[in-house]
Parts: sequence; C-alpha cells; structure tokens
Amino acid sequence: MKVTLLGAGAWGTAMASQAARQLQAEDVCLWSRSDKQLQDIVQTGENQSYLPGISLPKNLLLESNFAAAVKRVGPEDLLVIATPMSGLSETIANALKIANQPLNIIWLCKGLEPSTALLPHQVVGREDRAHSHGLKHAYGALSGPSFAHEVGAGMPCALTVASSSTHLCEIVQAAFHHGNMRVYSSDDLIGVELGGAVKNVLAIAAGIGDGLNLGLNARAAVLTRGLAEMMRLVKAAGGKSETCMGLTGVGDLILTATGDLSRNRRVGLELAAGKSLDQILASLGHVAEGVLCAAAVSDLAKRLDVEMPITTMMGEVLSSKLTPKEALKKLMGRDPKIES
Repeated sequence: MKVTLLGAGAWGTAMASQAARQLQAEDVCLWSRSDKQLQDIVQTGENQSYLPGISLPKNLLLESNFAAAVKRVGPEDLLVIATPMSGLSETIANALKIANQPLNIIWLCKGLEPSTALLPHQVVGREDRAHSHGLKHAYGALSGPSFAHEVGAGMPCALTVASSSTHLCEIVQAAFHHGNMRVYSSDDLIGVELGGAVKNVLAIAAGIGDGLNLGLNARAAVLTRGLAEMMRLVKAAGGKSETCMGLTGVGDLILTATGDLSRNRRVGLELAAGKSLDQILASLGHVAEGVLCAAAVSDLAKRLDVEMPITTMMGEVLSSKLTPKEALKKLMGRDPKIES
C-alpha cells in the first residue's frame, strides 16, 4: 500500500513519519509546495520549520511535484490531505482534477470553512461534484487528541477515522494503526468533524480563563458546559451526540484546552494578557484553527437554532466586539436554568 500526504506542516510530517515506520521503503510520500523546505529536510533529517527535533524516517519519500504525488496513489492506496482547513478546498480540487481512478481520501484538518460554515466533508463534496468526472471516491476524516510533536516522536496516541466506507477505515488503520498509535473507526463523520471544530474554540475560552487566573473550578465549568454545547450542535447537525464522549470530542477537548502545546489555548492565554489578536497570530508561526472557525461555528449554531453561549462569546472576543473580561461578565450574568 502507498500513502501520499499533501502538506508538510507539523501534523502532515508527523503522520507521514508514523506511516513510514510501518510501511516499506518509498511507500510513504510527503508532498510540500516548497522545494527549499524539502531540501532542508534532506540536509538535516528533520522538518525544522514545523517539527524541530524529530528525526524523520530515512525511507520517507519527499516530493515537490503535486501531480506526481497524487498520481502515485492507486485504488487500494491512501491520499491524505494534511493542509489546514483553509487549504482543504483548493487542495482537494486540484487532486480530483488530476485523479484518473477512484481514490481513498482522508483529511486531517479540524474546523469549518469560515466563509460558508461548511464542515470539511461538505467542502470536499462540493469539490467532488465539480471535479471528479464521475469517479466514485471514498472519503473520511482522521481526528482525535494529538499533538504533532508527540506523534512525530512515536509517543502513545489514539485517533478515530470516520467514514461511511468501512473499506476506507480499514485502509487508514492499515496505514497508521501500529507501534504506539491506535486508530478506531466510526461512521459518524458529522460528529467527529464538529467535535474537532468546536473543541478548538472552547480551548481558547479555557486559555482565557486560565490567563485571567479564574481558577480550576472555572476551567472545569468551561469544559463541561462547552461539551454540552458541542453535543447539542452535533445532534442538531445530524450527528450522534454520544460521539462527543469519545476521542474526537471530550478527548480532544481535554488535550487542547489544557495542554501546553496547544496553539488555541495559547491564543486564549495571550488574549487574557491584553495582547491583540494580530500580535498573537504573528507570534504563533502556525495556524490556530479555533480563531478561524469561531464565527463559522456560531453561524452554524444560529442556523440550526442551537444555544452555544460560550462559543458565541468567543466569537465576540475574537472579533474585538468584547474584551475577555466583558465576555466573562456576560456569561456569568446569564439567568439560572436546568442543566442540560
């Protein structure tokens, strides 16, 4: 089996390393649009821009030609879209234009398309209808609590692949379920994707709470009530609320909201310290998906008539309509209600 990953950021590089530890020489290909980045990887043995300090397997094939990377994937192989959410639409469209046979495709990004509030599978479906030329591709998402640096180092991790295709789930498990990584399967694509989107927004809220020194009680309240928001939205969108109790819901929420490697948590901490969002994003060097999709999650919630007060307040803070302290005051000033 061949695996091609499109996108040589931290997560794409880490997952390429995970696959390359199991598969044979040159069966795993990592594509980057940057020749310089690939040259640096060859020279140093590391992706120093995105995953410094992690030695990459020597059998990992590097490719800067997009068409060549896509064409090496056959009907029993796996194509992995490892771009941020902002790059999903363009990348999948370009891949489908090139494909001349049915492909097994998964994506690693978490979030919603900001301009449309579409979930990743809806974005992919739109591009599929426009560019697939009648070919029947299999699609799915791979998600869960996972910091790229730890995965790159081979530390224990558990993920979930979600798809309506059992065969695709089996291919993904064959590629990545080995060593210290477990990959579970699910047919709830909506639940898995929405969990990955909402938890990033809630992690910013948790970071703000910690940055304002609100205490551990407050953090527990944010995570618990935020999880309730996630479950309501997943159910209203057609997913299974119980999916939120698994790896891609509460598991990823705990990691992202409390882990020191979390970019979304860092955004919240620095917002609480009074820094502007522009300053924070400029210093990150990586994408913080919660910033990009907070408004889209709120828009989806409004469209589905779902109450999500924490998520809504985060959208207000990130758009500079409220300060963190003003958002806290509004949340704490809400009328009492039955817990649900």
